[in-house]
Amino acid sequence: MNEALDISIVIPLFNEEESLPELSEWIEKVMLQHNFSYEIIFVDDGSTDGSWNIIEQLCLKNTAIKGIKFRRNYGKSAGLNVGFEATKGTVVFTMDADLQDSPDELPEMYNMIVNDKYDLVSGWKKKRYDPLSKTIPTKLFNWATRKMSGINNLHDFNCGLKAYRKEVIKTIEVYGEMHRYIPVLAKWAGFSKITEKPVQHQERKYGVTKFGLERFINGFLDLLSITFIARFGKRPMHLFGTLGTLMFFIGFLSAFYIGIMKLYRLNKGIDTILVTDNPYFYIALTSMILGSLLFVSGFLGELISRNSPTRNTYHIEKKI
Repeated sequence: MNEALDISIVIPLFNEEESLPELSEWIEKVMLQHNFSYEIIFVDDGSTDGSWNIIEQLCLKNTAIKGIKFRRNYGKSAGLNVGFEATKGTVVFTMDADLQDSPDELPEMYNMIVNDKYDLVSGWKKKRYDPLSKTIPTKLFNWATRKMSGINNLHDFNCGLKAYRKEVIKTIEVYGEMHRYIPVLAKWAGFSKITEKPVQHQERKYGVTKFGLERFINGFLDLLSITFIARFGKRPMHLFGTLGTLMFFIGFLSAFYIGIMKLYRLNKGIDTILVTDNPYFYIALTSMILGSLLFVSGFLGELISRNSPTRNTYHIEKKI
């Protein structure tokens, strides 16, 4: 039987060979100082440098360190999801491998989960060492996320340093690029005790960032996606069916009105054009067709939602 640990730390990485030895030593030092039982799970997301060789060496030196290697690059969300499945800790942490997240923050965040009974504690990099080209879009992204999610007490949704009660990460599903919205996913899964803690942001010591400006575009699209899924994922007919019925009804009433007016004019002997020569007839017809298509889409969505296959299929090459 697997013994439960105090802390599990999931660290997804891609080409971070320089920082891994220093990061593991730093974490080990903090864990020993506070007498935590722990595990570190490095998830190598298809690195092309020597990251996996470093992880293998670290596993030999410290049995608390474990490694998972993907055959190719799947993205941070895939790394987190697979790492979450492997955790055994009561409190689960995520952090980046680039040394910009400080392990010294872990004990206090652990106490906030265990003693203050929070479900999720998100780090807030109040003072950042990033260029304006990154900080300004980040502020806009976080503002939009707060407005759409209703989680108004978080300033930094995308901070890699987070602490979770075990039940949270065993309940939610992280896929695509949804790692940015784990607090939103947790809230919609019923975990409402979410807070943040200001954390120290370290300057990048090795390598370069792996994320470009396209992440903000993808992030906004993902926000729309999870907003739709959370509200209508289990009942797509409520959205498509309602819109379809409304459009069909408007189109039908418009066509009915055009037909009645045609009959009225004929009855009164007033010259009138053919119904098919009236441009509004085609607008009404288009509205009815679109309404029918939306209704059918909602019906098909209902069928799919009841028979959806598993979304996550990852090909793991090695596991320690």
